[in-house]
Amino acid sequence: MLLRKTLLLMPAAALTACGGSQPPPQRGPAEVGVVTLRAEPVTMTTELTGRTAATALSEVRPQVDGIIKQRLFEEGSIVRAGQPLYQIDARLYAATRNQAAAQLASARAALVTAQAKLTRYRQLGDADAVSKQDIDDATATVRQGQANVNQYAATLRIADVNLGFTRVYAPISGRIGRSTYTQGALVTASQATALATIQRLDPIYVDIQQSSDAVLALRESLAQGDVLPASTNVQLILGNGRVYSQVGRIEFGEVTVDQDSGTVTLRARFPNPNGVLLPGMFVRVRAPQAVLRGGILAPQQGITRDARGNAAALVVNANGKVEQRKVTVTQAIGDKWLVTGGLNAGDRLIVEGTDKAQPGAQVKAVAIAARGR
Repeated sequence: MLLRKTLLLMPAAALTACGGSQPPPQRGPAEVGVVTLRAEPVTMTTELTGRTAATALSEVRPQVDGIIKQRLFEEGSIVRAGQPLYQIDARLYAATRNQAAAQLASARAALVTAQAKLTRYRQLGDADAVSKQDIDDATATVRQGQANVNQYAATLRIADVNLGFTRVYAPISGRIGRSTYTQGALVTASQATALATIQRLDPIYVDIQQSSDAVLALRESLAQGDVLPASTNVQLILGNGRVYSQVGRIEFGEVTVDQDSGTVTLRARFPNPNGVLLPGMFVRVRAPQAVLRGGILAPQQGITRDARGNAAALVVNANGKVEQRKVTVTQAIGDKWLVTGGLNAGDRLIVEGTDKAQPGAQVKAVAIAARGR
């Protein structure tokens, strides 16, 4: 009986021994997702700080002395050029104007009399009835009368101008602020304080500060042909982080460097139809600097950094093996890094499965676009 059990166990042991001698199944290369890099024109941008400023500003001041009789505008409203803003007491100036008009009329009447007298004297002079001296005196009187007419005419024009100044008009169109003087206040032509201030806010300026070193480096790159000039269109980022809906345009840059800050001021103009931007606001401006002829844009998930902040990337070489590269990146553009060293056009950058890719290991590269189909 014992012999029979032993014989029955022998085939099972033999099968077990044979099964244990089979090698484990071989695994294929790890599969990684890659993106093939290509060279393309890339617009390099920078974010700069700026401050808004009105495109036109006018401090409204009186040009004659007097008492303010009436304010003719609503504070904080939009006013148009030529719109009346204040009425100054005009009675004294109206009387002065009437006096100048009367003096002019008198001078003109005297001139008519002198001209008639001169005409008679000349007629009588032909008959030797009037002396030459009398004719000369009459001629001088006419000339004096004409001078008086011109003088009083100028006085009348001045009186008209001063009378017109009793009504203060808006010199420019824009939004007017608060009135610093009320009805009944005495104002003078030489006062330092403005009656009100008008600012034109649409469009509006943004004065941008850029380092003079950055400006110099950009000009050198342009001169060497490494980069091309970029567009002058710029974006505005508000204090709450939102991008302003209107696109601005850089109009000019200062030709001098600020001695205290070492910066150059650039001025951009932005449409401001809804009055969102107010003078004095601090904003950030996203401005294109130059266009790199053959830039390499690498997806950010394909670039890693070590503890020291050095950037590195994993690529699949021509033999299908993983190769580690040290790379140099300058700035983020959207969801990609602008790479200036370490990667070339045609490199297959690993962006998926980096945890399975070890330098020197054989892998199976699958294009991300192909995998998605």
